[in-house]
Amino acid sequence: MNKLYPLLPVLFLIYWGCEEEQEEDTTPPTVSISSHSSSQTVNEIVTITVTTEDNEGISKVDFFIDDSFVLTDPESPYEYDWNTTQYEDNSEHIVKIISYDNSDNSTTSQPIILIVDNSTSRPTPSVLYQILYYDGFQINWSQNNDDDFGFYKLYESFSEDMNNQTLVYETSEREDTNYVETGISDDRYYQITCEDIWGLQSISDIEVLLTQVELWGVYYSVENTTELNLYNNNLTGSIPSEIGNLTRLTYLYLSNNNLTGPIPSEIVNLTNLTYLDLSYNQHTDSIPPEISNLTNLTKLILENNQLTGSIPSEIGNLTNLGRLYLNDNELYGQIPDSICGLDFRWDLNDDDFVITNNQLCPPYPECLSEWFIGEQDTTNCN
Repeated sequence: MNKLYPLLPVLFLIYWGCEEEQEEDTTPPTVSISSHSSSQTVNEIVTITVTTEDNEGISKVDFFIDDSFVLTDPESPYEYDWNTTQYEDNSEHIVKIISYDNSDNSTTSQPIILIVDNSTSRPTPSVLYQILYYDGFQINWSQNNDDDFGFYKLYESFSEDMNNQTLVYETSEREDTNYVETGISDDRYYQITCEDIWGLQSISDIEVLLTQVELWGVYYSVENTTELNLYNNNLTGSIPSEIGNLTRLTYLYLSNNNLTGPIPSEIVNLTNLTYLDLSYNQHTDSIPPEISNLTNLTKLILENNQLTGSIPSEIGNLTNLGRLYLNDNELYGQIPDSICGLDFRWDLNDDDFVITNNQLCPPYPECLSEWFIGEQDTTNCN
């Protein structure tokens, strides 16, 4: 019996090894994508969540998008935050998972297809306004009020299609909606991009910065032109809208020409004007109420045109006026009482205020005597 003792450890090892081989884990884990179903539409940051189980425990979970490995997660809960903002809208993407247990058995999940669509998630685009010169070229845009606002980026280009654009300004302050360009000697183009915290972007329309404008075949510097006297120059057609870029104008004299069409709305950009004379032309349509923006005007001469409509009440805001000629037009309706707020000597029959030869109807403001009212065609008055 004593001779058998050395064989006992060997027999035990052989037995133990056989037991180990019999108990080796060959059962793979179960795994499924629990957060989404196939053909579901997703946007922004999407959390892909996995449910996986194994009798011996899970060692890791691998995530794949379009068969490309993107993440290993070794701990529960097994999740992947997928940023969909880098993909095109309405594009389809395959998502699958491989789960590994502690014995390196693995199971691949049933793949699902998710559709990316961020079209309704993009930031509200900012509006880039007309670029005008006021102590530098003022580049302004509308404020973004989205809850997930990230920042603005302003781009500049020498090309109207924004090729070879350059980033000139960036800010994360939502109320910071202005950038000033100085020392510019040639035309540029600008576009504002609004980006949210997820990386989604929206872009504005393109606006041009004009350093000079062409009016009736002549170029004028936006920064240096302060007076424009084209009296009796045989000008025809309508006043070009580009005149609104000459914001340093203080004196604009276009009388005695053959100009037609309405007074351009862009003229209200000329807030430095003190003298505006468009008389003896063939201007039609009404006096724009926005003319009240020209608060520095001391003289407004619109006589002998074909202007129609009523006198806008806003004209009473031009408190610096010393001369107002609206006579010999086709203005109708009642004269606004705000006229009486203008600084004229109503009691002296002042020649600096003339509205005769229109179709203006009574009752007239108390400040106007019959001398001021003059001849009016009241045929169509009630």
